[in-house]
Amino acid sequence: MASVDRAFYDTSILLAGTMDFGKQAAAAQRLMTRLAAGELPRPGTAWHCCLEFYSVATRLPEEYRLSPADARRLVEEEILARFDVHELAKRGRAPLLATAERERIAGGRMYDLHIAEIARLAGAAVVVTENRRHFSHLMSHGIRVVGAAEYESTLR
Repeated sequence: MASVDRAFYDTSILLAGTMDFGKQAAAAQRLMTRLAAGELPRPGTAWHCCLEFYSVATRLPEEYRLSPADARRLVEEEILARFDVHELAKRGRAPLLATAERERIAGGRMYDLHIAEIARLAGAAVVVTENRRHFSHLMSHGIRVVGAAEYESTLR
C-alpha cells in the first residue's frame, strides 16, 4: 500500500480531479471522489497550487473555463476543506533560490521547484502529479513521484 498518509497532490491532479477533461482525467477524478468520500487520509498540497488552480481554471478554453466565483468555490470546498495546505517558510526562500541557481532552473520551472520544495519540507512520501519529470529530483530525497493512475493502483 502507498504512503497515503503522506501524499502531496500537485495542481495537475487538483484540476483534473475537479473538472471533466475527459478520459485522461479519470484517475485524478477517482482520487478526488475517494477523498471526498472520506476513503483516503487528508493529503497535502501547496498554497501555490491553490493559486495556480484558480489561475488556470479561470483562463482555460471557454468550454472548460470557470468563472472566478466557481473557481473560488472549488478551491474552498474541494481543496482547502480536504487538504493540508502548506507554504514555504521565510527561512526556505534563500535556499530555494540557491537550488534554482545551482540546478540552472529558469522560467516556469521555478514554480514546480517551489512546489516540490514545499512537498519535501511538508514530509511528503509521494507526490502525485501528471508532470512527473518536473518533480523527478524529489526521488533523490526518497520521495516517490507518480501519476494519478499509478498512485491509484497502489491504493487497492
